[in-house]
Amino acid sequence: MTDDQSPTPARPLLRSPQDGELIDVAGVPHFFRLTAEHTGGRFAFEEFCLAPGTIGARPHVHEGHDEYFYVLEGELTLHTGEDEVTAGPGCLLAATRGTPHGYRNAGPVPARALCLYTPAGYENYFREVHAAVSAGAEVTDELLAEFRSRYRTTSSG
Repeated sequence: MTDDQSPTPARPLLRSPQDGELIDVAGVPHFFRLTAEHTGGRFAFEEFCLAPGTIGARPHVHEGHDEYFYVLEGELTLHTGEDEVTAGPGCLLAATRGTPHGYRNAGPVPARALCLYTPAGYENYFREVHAAVSAGAEVTDELLAEFRSRYRTTSSG
């Protein structure tokens, strides 16, 4: 191959702290630092913060992607299918396909965590819910179930 025919080498992508897409869903800000558009669909990466007493997600199951939660600050109460566990800074929860899970902040201080989705695509669920609510839809369990079903996700528990 001559230099004219060589593929362009891949380059690292640097994202500054303010770079990302903020998507508010039912009062929970999801700050997507990387989406399918940045990773060729391989994964999406977000940071989220839950106020005390806030439910992040009721128990549900994904059939099309895995989720990995890493707690940075505060504590998340994680539904694990059969019970709940409290996870503090440095704890990692792997919710692979078919695994019932959900999370909330039962603590007295805000909880901040990272979430990795693989493959990417579930960020579109958040985009669709946000758009529907912005257009006047009320956030109900039925509305969330309708949008989740588009991404091979069902309620559990």
